[in-house]
Amino acid sequence: MERDSLATLPNAISLSRLFLAALFPAVHQHDIRLLILAAAGLTDFLDGWLARRRHQFSRVGALIDPFADRIFVFVAICTLLLEGEVTTLQYFVFLLRDIATAGAFVIAKSVRSLKHATFKARFSGKLATVLQLCALPAIVIDEQAASWAVGVVGAVSVYSIADYTIALWHVRERA
Repeated sequence: MERDSLATLPNAISLSRLFLAALFPAVHQHDIRLLILAAAGLTDFLDGWLARRRHQFSRVGALIDPFADRIFVFVAICTLLLEGEVTTLQYFVFLLRDIATAGAFVIAKSVRSLKHATFKARFSGKLATVLQLCALPAIVIDEQAASWAVGVVGAVSVYSIADYTIALWHVRERA
């Protein structure tokens, strides 16, 4: 990581997802919601691509990107829950990885051998996020799609949880 500046184009693009998150529940037209979801997906790709291309990596950016992802997904799925487009069970399955990750972070920081472990993005976590961002439009377009879309997100979330758990276990063994 080269810089710790918040003022980079990739960070600004990541932060734009917070604006999109605030906009999502305020808009009720499906077409506009789909545009918001497309913009969120595009910004998720674009911020990382630009950071790599411009060599604008930072610790701040490494925190902002997943934070913006989590906030956007959380607000969107909460909105869909409150509007009755997903069930409470589907809501929790959709957020399973996020809940598990938050819990694992707290636990890892309280375990002596893991206190200095660094949490890095892994393919399984990126895949789960991409699938969440793909499932949301499917749910907006067709409520009947919620079952299969949430099922796919849930399956990949379980895989991601296992993947991160194994990675942390290896860190613990080396400590």
